[in-house]
Amino acid sequence: MNCKITRNAAKVLKLELDKEENQGKSLRVVITHAHGDHAHYGLDLDTPKETDTVVSTDKGIDVILENGQPLLDGVKIDYLYFPEEGFVITNPSQGNHGDH
Repeated sequence: MNCKITRNAAKVLKLELDKEENQGKSLRVVITHAHGDHAHYGLDLDTPKETDTVVSTDKGIDVILENGQPLLDGVKIDYLYFPEEGFVITNPSQGNHGDH
C-alpha cells in the first residue's frame, strides 16, 4: 500500500494532528463512494484496526488505509488554495486524476 501527501496538505494536516484532542490518532483515507473503476475519497482521524495498514509517508504523517481496497493503494492527498480551498484526494495509479 502506498500514499503520497503534498507539502501543502502536510502543513494543514500537521496543524490538525497536533491538536490536543487528536493526540494518538492518525489520518485515515476512506472511500466515500465507488463506481466503475474509480472512487471518491474522504479524510478522517482514527486509530488503526486489525483490517488496516498504516503507511508512513515522506512528510512524517502516518496514513491508515483499509486492507483489501485496491482503490486506496496509491492515493495522493493534496491541499489547494485555488479555485476553492480544501483537500483534493486522487489516485493517479488507478487512473483517477480528480472528481468528475
